[in-house]
Amino acid sequence: MTLILNKNEVSSVLTMKDCMDAMEAAFSELAGGTAVLPLRISITPPEGLSLYMPAYLRKMEALACKVVTVYKNNPLKHNLPTTIGKVLLQDPVTGDVICIMNGGYLTAMRTGAASGVATKYLARKDARQTAGIFGSGIQARMQLWAITEARDISRAIVYDLSDDAANAFVSEMSKKLNLEIIKAGSPDEVLLADIICTATSSAIPIFDGNKVKEGTHINGIGSHSPNARELDTAIIKRSKFVGDSLEACFKEAGDIMIPVKEGAIPESHFYAELGEIITGKKQGRIDQREITLFKSNGLAIQDAAAAKLVYDKAVAAGIGVNVEI
Repeated sequence: MTLILNKNEVSSVLTMKDCMDAMEAAFSELAGGTAVLPLRISITPPEGLSLYMPAYLRKMEALACKVVTVYKNNPLKHNLPTTIGKVLLQDPVTGDVICIMNGGYLTAMRTGAASGVATKYLARKDARQTAGIFGSGIQARMQLWAITEARDISRAIVYDLSDDAANAFVSEMSKKLNLEIIKAGSPDEVLLADIICTATSSAIPIFDGNKVKEGTHINGIGSHSPNARELDTAIIKRSKFVGDSLEACFKEAGDIMIPVKEGAIPESHFYAELGEIITGKKQGRIDQREITLFKSNGLAIQDAAAAKLVYDKAVAAGIGVNVEI
């Protein structure tokens, strides 16, 4: 039998705290050599892009593959979202697909949770810090939620090109997190924050890296292709650069690939993978003035870990529909 879980069922059992714990374990496995993580496979049918993201975590007994498609004409032609994702979870003992679940909410949650783990290990530990968010979509919401789990946040500042989107973010997230959230009038206002997340669709830098104050921690999660970047060369040069995966960063992340190509930094500017920080193989933040930066590309180990977590919780709660395939 295969368990089918829709978006509402996935979201009903997946909490940020539990997801952060799962991400920490997954990145630890990656650093410890017990994870299998091929690079994502892409196919380009005429109408769009299809991505296949397999992974295996031996200690967590999580074997899964996420299928993600990006079809820009879907909303107009088919009344479907541009991006659609499903996760297939397998029994690592038999290989059988034991669950198929909606991947949209899971992807947003696991991406936010990874930034939460990075914030836990890299941000200053001061009390009552301020969070700054660029973007106001579902991923921006998850980023702020994760930051509040990792640190004691006194207030948040959000900036978006759309006033309506920013206002909706303020209204929803201030209630959800019981937190004061301010709409910024310019990108520079966000740079006053202690912890900054970039969660936009911009292909060009969204702020002046020379203006970032000392001691800031940054989570960069919006751009994920070699020719696009949210972060400029100045902030990359000024930061201790930590990535989710060295291989992924140098094949997919324009944020670091472009400065290297410019000759502004050597490849050795890549300091560590997040798993190396978590497991103590390398030091995280070493002083209060250091600027730390986590670059997230999104890894299949995150999907596998989150899917196993969701499946276990769904089975315990008795939700979803079992079908014979």
